Amino acid sequence: MPTNRTAARRAWPAPVVGAVVVLLAACTPDDGPEPAPGPSVTTATAEPSEPAETSPTTPAPEPGLVVVPEVRVDVTEVATGLPAPWGLAALADGTLLVSLRDERRLVVVDPATGAVEPVTGPGADDLRDGTVARGESGLLGVAVGPEGGAAPGEVFVYRTADGGNEVLRGTLAGRELSALTPVLQGIPAASTHDGGRLAFGPDGYLYVTTGDAQQRGAAQDAGALNGKTLRLTVDGDPAPGNPDPASPVWSLGHRNVQGVAWDVTGRMLASEFGQDTFDELNVVVPGGNYGWPEVEGVGGAGSGFVDPVATWSTSDASPSGLAVTREGAYLAGLRGQTLWRVPFATPDGGESADAFGAPQAVLADRGRLRAVLVDPATPLGDDGSAVLYVLTNNTDGRGDPRDGDDRLLRVAVTPAG
Repeated sequence: MPTNRTAARRAWPAPVVGAVVVLLAACTPDDGPEPAPGPSVTTATAEPSEPAETSPTTPAPEPGLVVVPEVRVDVTEVATGLPAPWGLAALADGTLLVSLRDERRLVVVDPATGAVEPVTGPGADDLRDGTVARGESGLLGVAVGPEGGAAPGEVFVYRTADGGNEVLRGTLAGRELSALTPVLQGIPAASTHDGGRLAFGPDGYLYVTTGDAQQRGAAQDAGALNGKTLRLTVDGDPAPGNPDPASPVWSLGHRNVQGVAWDVTGRMLASEFGQDTFDELNVVVPGGNYGWPEVEGVGGAGSGFVDPVATWSTSDASPSGLAVTREGAYLAGLRGQTLWRVPFATPDGGESADAFGAPQAVLADRGRLRAVLVDPATPLGDDGSAVLYVLTNNTDGRGDPRDGDDRLLRVAVTPAG
């Protein structure tokens, strides 16, 4: 159980599972045990007319989702030589904070120059000395408190310690990280299935993704922290509005969620590793049960589970990080070595698969991909254009490193045609 905040047990609705069939085979190589002058215009002059009556001006609505059938991407290399990078977050000064899983440290990358600076200070010493890097565990997710929130500029990290996975926070002044304080501790840990992504939602609360830590049944236990998405205040308390006011659990029935993001309508999406059949993109709803270990992929809705909106063979994706623009969701594929795009099929949003198009491969020549982030310094275009940052992950022990790996890439997305 967590040592800082405790998830209270609650009688959540229990899906009927008798009709669901699951293939319980060995894990895939990823997420398993170690072994892209106009025409002139002629304007007519009209006769003067009486001025029209005016009415009070109403603000234009914020641009929403757009339907873009296909996109083009242009890739620029920003930084090289990043050993096993994992988490990626933007700082207020326009630089990027990157966690290095196995070296148990943070670095700051300047996207304008490619310069990489180490983070120092007592917090950095704690990460180095108190983090256990084994298999898929280590120093994982990182997030920065949003301006106007409860902890603006504060750095939040997810790491594996001797007592399990935990979320910590500290203050970054320049490149020096203060002593870290616990936010949530006692999340079950293992050498695989550790989840680990951190993100602040549009509601200002901190979302944490946890894997099942090789304890399948825990994903269906609302009183356990593993196999969940969690929603917290910056102090580690269950956020107001959670399904159970006494629990940090936001959704359950997850195997290993490593990506979470929101579109401009507030719809929450998550990317999830499958066992050996289907990886998933899910729309996350509060209290939703996503079926693991009773079901993998589509097929659980009739038994009370939430079906994914897109799936892949585990050899094609193994999705980790996730970013969302106005026109689609982008998933960083490890085993599939692909940046996948799932386009939005309607500007109205929605929680069903009909609201999403078929997955498209948009980048497939850089090896394993771990994280993807929308560049907050580049406004999302009304036409769907955007800029993403992508981390490769060929040095994580399962890839084929190339000279200069791993890399931070800038990926400019524009509508095709």
